[in-house]
Amino acid sequence: MTVALITHPACLDHDTGPFHPERPDRLRRVLRALEHPHFSALLRDLAPLATEAQLALAHPPDYVRAILEIAPEPGQRVALDADTMMSSGSREAALRAAGGAVMAVDAVMEGWAKQVFVAARPPGHHAERDRPMGFCLFANAAIAARHAQARWGLSRVAVVDFDVHHGNGTQDIFQADPTLFYASSHQFPCYPGTGAAAERGVGNIVNAPLRPGTGSAEFRAAWEEVILPALEQFAPELLIVSAGFDAHKADPLAQLLLETADFAWLTGRLMEVARRHCQGRLVSLLEGGYDLDALADSAAAHVRALMDG
Repeated sequence: MTVALITHPACLDHDTGPFHPERPDRLRRVLRALEHPHFSALLRDLAPLATEAQLALAHPPDYVRAILEIAPEPGQRVALDADTMMSSGSREAALRAAGGAVMAVDAVMEGWAKQVFVAARPPGHHAERDRPMGFCLFANAAIAARHAQARWGLSRVAVVDFDVHHGNGTQDIFQADPTLFYASSHQFPCYPGTGAAAERGVGNIVNAPLRPGTGSAEFRAAWEEVILPALEQFAPELLIVSAGFDAHKADPLAQLLLETADFAWLTGRLMEVARRHCQGRLVSLLEGGYDLDALADSAAAHVRALMDG
């Protein structure tokens, strides 16, 4: 299988401030791990800038303009909420992160890659239709899904999310649209407080909340027994993954106890679904992960599983 890596150095210029967990070193460590000779076969490309029209596939135009007009001076930051910051480099970084997601969809639909990993920041799955939050400015996965429908005419697109935090933003954008499917495993209770199993949208939302202290066996069972069967029933034409690695046992922001091998296992299972329903087409977008060693190891295991699948 041909696997591509899409990233951009501008994503390192999103300065969230000292001691912020969503820091540039996260991306540096992921990219360094993917420099190993094992990954020499990866196709590598630079993320373009998303257009305002692409962002408006998931967000109201007024919201898009409001975010893009925030222009801190170099060395300054603007707090959009207690956790979500913008610096002088954030505008371009956010446009590259969303643009990379759009490019990844085009890559798998055009066929020059079968799977794509987008290593970019800021992440996106907490950004709601008209509200930035949880380190996120734009809903990259939702933008990618809507782009797949708008440009490529797909009728069923799925986003699955194994970040330790529930992707409230993706759910907010998808929940009334039966042509889009969102499924998430996540710690509950935990930030942002959404993601109860009863949250079903119009039958297109599947949440598998996990208690603090949950380990590999329960995590795998949640996917095998709840999420994967629902995903199979939806039969997507494209599979998008919100790939957060903060459910790792070493991560400081939550209390799930996953091992690196769990991310590789789940990636393999998602590849099986993509082969059955999507002609192998899978787009993966980096979300969370805040212990640098665990993040680098887990992201590398994820990409290896994409390449070996």
